[in-house]
Amino acid sequence: MGARIVQFDRRDLAKTWLKQWERTVAPTVRRASLLALVDGLAAIAFAAGLALSVDAIAQGLGAASLAIWLAVAALALAVRGVLAMATGVLGARAAANAKAALRLTLSRAVFAGPRRPAGEAATALVEGVEALDGHVARFLPTRLSAGVLPLLMIAAAAVASPIAAVIMLGTLIPFILAMILTGSAAASEARAQFQALERLSALFLDRVRALPVVLAFQAEGATTTALTRSASNLAERTIRVLRVAFLSSAALEFFAALSVALVAVYCGFNLLRLLPFPVPEQLDLARAFFVLALAPEVYAPMRRLAAAYHDRQAAEAAAESLSTFEAPAPRPARAPLTAAPSLRFDGVEIRYPDTDAPAVRDFDLVAPAGSITALVGASGAGKSSILNALLGLAPVTAGAISVNNNPLTDISSDAAWAGQSPLILPASIADNIALARRDAGRAEIAAAAERAGLGPALAARPGGLDFVLDERGSGLSGGERRRLSLARALLKPAPILLLDEPTANLDAEAEAAMIEAIREAARGRTTLIATHSEAVAALADKVVRL
Repeated sequence: MGARIVQFDRRDLAKTWLKQWERTVAPTVRRASLLALVDGLAAIAFAAGLALSVDAIAQGLGAASLAIWLAVAALALAVRGVLAMATGVLGARAAANAKAALRLTLSRAVFAGPRRPAGEAATALVEGVEALDGHVARFLPTRLSAGVLPLLMIAAAAVASPIAAVIMLGTLIPFILAMILTGSAAASEARAQFQALERLSALFLDRVRALPVVLAFQAEGATTTALTRSASNLAERTIRVLRVAFLSSAALEFFAALSVALVAVYCGFNLLRLLPFPVPEQLDLARAFFVLALAPEVYAPMRRLAAAYHDRQAAEAAAESLSTFEAPAPRPARAPLTAAPSLRFDGVEIRYPDTDAPAVRDFDLVAPAGSITALVGASGAGKSSILNALLGLAPVTAGAISVNNNPLTDISSDAAWAGQSPLILPASIADNIALARRDAGRAEIAAAAERAGLGPALAARPGGLDFVLDERGSGLSGGERRRLSLARALLKPAPILLLDEPTANLDAEAEAAMIEAIREAARGRTTLIATHSEAVAALADKVVRL
């Protein structure tokens, strides 16, 4: 019972979140909905033009009268085509803008908010956001027209034939009931499908991370079996969603066809005066043809809504996950640093979630402005965590960090970083260096590369700075990757420099060359270096052993 209550609470929260998110695209969606309403008016004009054209032929009213009504029908048809295209373009534009804004918000929540499982975060950022595309592009613009246009068209049909309008209205009720029943079934299956997708993403990411362990213990078979089972479960859930969608389409098409058939039978028997019961109206060809041409259009908006209804259910299923992402608390605004600052750590403790002991405990440090401080210690001593804490990437659970005797705020824009495993993009070396400063000129990038000691590496590669790397950085040695990371730090005119194991796994000659590059990079900055190397530590004004 408790689990059921929690489940309903999550659904209510998801629906509330989805409604709030819909407000961000409301203006564009409203314009698309208005275009859909105008399309309904054009459909009435098309039916009238077609009916009067047929009547002109039957009555022998002449070519001029026929041409006028055919022109009305053709113009209405052309207008409908333009309106349909414009509605689709507006819906797609609203969806693209909304997804981009949502991905930015979720990215901030993932990287700066509370820690989330990586598989869940990846599914939300990719599949969860994409699940909202059809909801915005198709369902929302159709919702208003589906509620208004059928009644408007039935009212137009009532002008020509009240009895036919009553038939349309009567068959509309089971049509709506069928939509509600199939929609509820689709919602349940869509939620199950999205949960299966989250589980598969989390399992796959976990196994990729543990791939060396899997290979070491020869667990390939068990891992393949687990992934196959999870993928099969997702495929089964997807088939269930499609089955419900096909069944709902069949039911709705049946009621729509039944309505058109009943109207056609009534109009035909009325024209032939063969009705087995008396009615208070006698149709002529123009009115009968108008009602017949309008009958399929009465259900067209509802059919479009039904076709897009699974998009709504997919969005609600995704919203149950997306609504749980908490945006990070806003950080106070501050002026950027104009000179190398002093850094101070007072009794700092860093403890990661779900760990038994803190990574760093009671850490004290005073780094004067413009100084170089080396953090030396064994692996796991907390050196990298201290650097990450300055950037807000590690949780400070006790103590305080201050910059120029002011409480630490977001200093990411004031810090240049060179880590152990620099990010390599599938792009040129110049583009990879320019990640630190996107507005840097070609000469500045070349100068940073030269100062970081990348000159020999560039000379040995075709194109130099234009040499294209793949996403794994193939073609660069470990030392060259670290030099590329250092070139980024040199390119960024930041008053704080943070280096994490800059000479790890380098031989003595390469380390000596890297130390000179580090000395150049640290000039005029407050520098913290996490290192195992005593040669690197010899650069420092202060050495802290952890």
